Amino acid sequence: MKKSVLLLACTLSSVLLFNLANANPNPPSPYSGQESREIKALSSEDVQAYLSGKGLGFAKAAELNGYPGPSHVLVLATELGLTADQKQRTELLFKGMESKAISLGHPLVEEERKLDRMFAEKTVTAESLNQSLKRISELHGQVRQAHLEVHLAQAEILTPTQLSKYMKLRGYSDTHQAGSHAGHTH
Repeated sequence: MKKSVLLLACTLSSVLLFNLANANPNPPSPYSGQESREIKALSSEDVQAYLSGKGLGFAKAAELNGYPGPSHVLVLATELGLTADQKQRTELLFKGMESKAISLGHPLVEEERKLDRMFAEKTVTAESLNQSLKRISELHGQVRQAHLEVHLAQAEILTPTQLSKYMKLRGYSDTHQAGSHAGHTH
């Protein structure tokens, strides 16, 4: 019995030592494969989302705190019992947001492309980096604002009952009471 326990311990030790000796001390970077991207900082999906006005999660602060997004409200229009007026106002909100986000997304992608090119061509300086980042940050903030603003406006269009139902339909907990928005009037 002692021999078999000793043999098992030796075998396990050998396997462990073999695995440790052959482990890669320098695992690949999580960025591996991204060096072939046209714009290194953005995936092709990110670029497409910016160019088409998609949300990229920019409005989570609103969405997860009881301020619905118009695109989701339109998908749930029947379940929410939207009136014709509510639906029309929601469609206008969505189209306005989408247009604004697209008009900001295009220059944002171009600024990211310029930043990438400066690094690729080794022409980046502290000053050009600072200017580029200021412009990118400004555009990014404006895109996010476009997405968040419509959530505020959308909450004003729905009734408290619809807001509550929206939260349930989207699968969110009722931690944040829909309909308790400051300044909410119907």
